[in-house]
Amino acid sequence: MGDLIVVHPDFDGVWPFAAGHFHALWPEAELIRPAYGDDRPLGEVLEDAGSARTGPASGADHRNAGLADRARPADFAGSVTRMATLGIPVTVECLRRFDALEEATFQAAYGRGLDEECGAYLAEAGVAVYDHPSEGFWSQSVAEFGLALTLCGLRRIPQLHREIIDGQAPWDYEPPGGRGRPGARGQQFGDDPAFANGTLSGKRVRIVGAGNIASRYASFANMLGADVAAWDPYATEPGFHRAGARRVYHLDQLVSDAEVFAPMVPLTESTHGLVGTGQIDALPRGCLVVLATRALICDMEAVRRRVLADELSLAADVWDIEPLPPGDPLLGRHNVVHTPHNAGRTIDANRAWAEKLAAQFRPR
Repeated sequence: MGDLIVVHPDFDGVWPFAAGHFHALWPEAELIRPAYGDDRPLGEVLEDAGSARTGPASGADHRNAGLADRARPADFAGSVTRMATLGIPVTVECLRRFDALEEATFQAAYGRGLDEECGAYLAEAGVAVYDHPSEGFWSQSVAEFGLALTLCGLRRIPQLHREIIDGQAPWDYEPPGGRGRPGARGQQFGDDPAFANGTLSGKRVRIVGAGNIASRYASFANMLGADVAAWDPYATEPGFHRAGARRVYHLDQLVSDAEVFAPMVPLTESTHGLVGTGQIDALPRGCLVVLATRALICDMEAVRRRVLADELSLAADVWDIEPLPPGDPLLGRHNVVHTPHNAGRTIDANRAWAEKLAAQFRPR
């Protein structure tokens, strides 16, 4: 048989398009999907001759189509040389059945789906085991979403969309009293001059991080003409150059002149609360804060306090409380753009997830 892909429904619940694309990349593979709620380890799943199996992939997701029940030969596992398990529990006893195995990946919905004992067994058996090299599979999706949040925050696009559903007031371009005044609303102007507004070009964009997501976001802002600077003590110098960002060596210096402030690092023990009360309070009045990776890298109490006081505007996909409860004071505010933590899970990111993993296997 050669190739085997086994996918748990719980994995599909997190990455619903990844396994189908993985199968399209391995069209010769046997694809097995245990029934929902079947949490048995890999070896027991293979013993079930009634489990659903599919034929060659056509590039589509096979969860609900093309299934057929067929008995497996007794040496089914022994014929597998290349295997991917996605969300399936694996034990050493399971792995002993795969005596021809040469290459494999064992993925959970989040991270590696293999314990140390299994890893040691496979290393001793000489099996090449592949993991994801990085989180780059969703970096483009999150970075583009971060750019969209930025533009929406500067131009109040979601607020105006909502307002024109409720009435025609946004179409009234006449200044108060019908007479033009400096700094008052005029023809076809929907921005809020109390906060960073207008074009991204010329804005001082200040970014925490220079990794997969932050560097892409920086390059987008730079391409649109922003003055981009970033702080990341762990990034190498070439990363800043590729992103079109000037390197800043002190976080306090980074926040001091920001018009758009985008903290874009993963949430870890070392980054939790990385941007503290002092840095949030030092952001200039009117600054737009963009949150697209994790909210708790910031002191969110300080962010909330300043946003609710109309000192900062906020464009966020991630929050300190998820889901935000109905009636949360941040919801529906004139200075807040809000989305429900869905920046990264595009179909493109699902496909990139599969491609970055499958590319590590030896060519056939």
